[in-house]
Amino acid sequence: MPRTTSRYDVIVVGAGNAALTAALSASQAGARVLVLEKAPEAERGGNSRFSGGLFRFAYDGIEELKPFRRDLSAADWDRVEAGHYDTDRYYQDIMRVTQGQADRQLSLKLTGESYSTLAWMTGLGVDWDWTSLWSVDSGELLRFNPGAVLEARNKGVGLMESLYRAVGLASIDVVYGAKMTAFLQDGDGGVTGVRIRTPDGTEDAPAGAVVLASGGFEANAEMRARYLGPGWDQVKVRGTKFNTGETLRMALELGAKPVGHWQGCHATPVDGDSAPVGDLRLTDRTNRLSYPYSIMVNVLGRRFIDEGEDTGGYTYAKTGRAVLAQPGAMAYQIFDAKTVHLLEERYSTGAPVVSETIEGLAGGLSIPADALAQTVAEYNAAVLPGRFDPAVKDGKGTAGLEPPKSNWALLLDTPPYTAYSVACGITFTYGGIQIDTQARVIDTEDNPVPGLYATGEITGGFFFHNYPGGTGLMRGAVFGRIAGANAAAEGAGK
Repeated sequence: MPRTTSRYDVIVVGAGNAALTAALSASQAGARVLVLEKAPEAERGGNSRFSGGLFRFAYDGIEELKPFRRDLSAADWDRVEAGHYDTDRYYQDIMRVTQGQADRQLSLKLTGESYSTLAWMTGLGVDWDWTSLWSVDSGELLRFNPGAVLEARNKGVGLMESLYRAVGLASIDVVYGAKMTAFLQDGDGGVTGVRIRTPDGTEDAPAGAVVLASGGFEANAEMRARYLGPGWDQVKVRGTKFNTGETLRMALELGAKPVGHWQGCHATPVDGDSAPVGDLRLTDRTNRLSYPYSIMVNVLGRRFIDEGEDTGGYTYAKTGRAVLAQPGAMAYQIFDAKTVHLLEERYSTGAPVVSETIEGLAGGLSIPADALAQTVAEYNAAVLPGRFDPAVKDGKGTAGLEPPKSNWALLLDTPPYTAYSVACGITFTYGGIQIDTQARVIDTEDNPVPGLYATGEITGGFFFHNYPGGTGLMRGAVFGRIAGANAAAEGAGK
């Protein structure tokens, strides 16, 4: 590893999207930067590498999207419907889905800096594609849920390849297999570097400032059980196995203020047969997010959730929790011939059960046939007439049914019937350490910790109960950019 006896201006702990944007921002500000990645090089990139690469950002209309897709022709743009998604709507979406509990100042900073941060990342060499999530391509029109429009080309894998390429061009040092084990501090409690353990031994790395960007505790079964509660120790981990919370614990022991929803997390329905931890061969392709067009039942054959409560981007991160609460922590998404064509491509990684009859489907799923038949009959009897539109909240719901289906309620009556098993997959945790709008870590007396900054999943106060899809990566990049610049200014001044 680079000899760290010569002091760095900024050390970044972690190596995902939040970390590398911080490192690149610090480097652009003239700092000498070291990135510490606990994982070996082959498994680098944190949770970001496992993500779908979706970035939710504010924009005033189609013209503001064009700088991100210069590869498209005028005819391509003529068929795009992406609406208008200003900063106020973005902010209100965060507040709505977090039940008004998100930190207002941090949320305003996140939404207000989202567009400029995406433009900055484009300048770093990140390429963008249309997202397939919650979008509908009719051939004539490509329609998006406003705000959820762009994802990194080749998803999280492509995002990290682009950021690592930029890190290489900036000559930023990256050390793999390097685990932070302690903070270095001066007599006044300011952070002056970190202690690192690598296969070569332990070394102190002095620095002018440190940026923590090492993720949450979602891959730590003990911490999940302690903070999230019963059953969470056995859920599937969608992302990296290296986000085990040690850096978060060290920050709390240092005196950083714990904030946010410590019993909350981002948890989605994933393939019931997926691995216990994220598989780099599949990354995010175990996700099963087309449930708004299904009915979802548990192993007893009963519905348990309003599948059409809202567009998927506003419900998917809490739906895993609902699955975990079911008997056996398992559920099934059932589609018929009218909706199966709407399934996103990621379903191709699973093995569905298909039958010409509901009773046959129940047999294939090993759930009570009479119960499932009754559930389907009650659902069909409650479906109201109306126009089905998969691209928007169509208001086509049910009457007198509990739980209701508020949108996209089509009769389930056209064989063949197709079912996919789903389990709960945790993505990241919501509790973390307090930062301010300058990405400074705040202590339990509400003062900034000198020399310490943070961004990404290790921070708290952003998400409670739920989150708008694509806001996690955006949060990491917005505050990564801020943290890097401010750490560079402080670090170079020491």
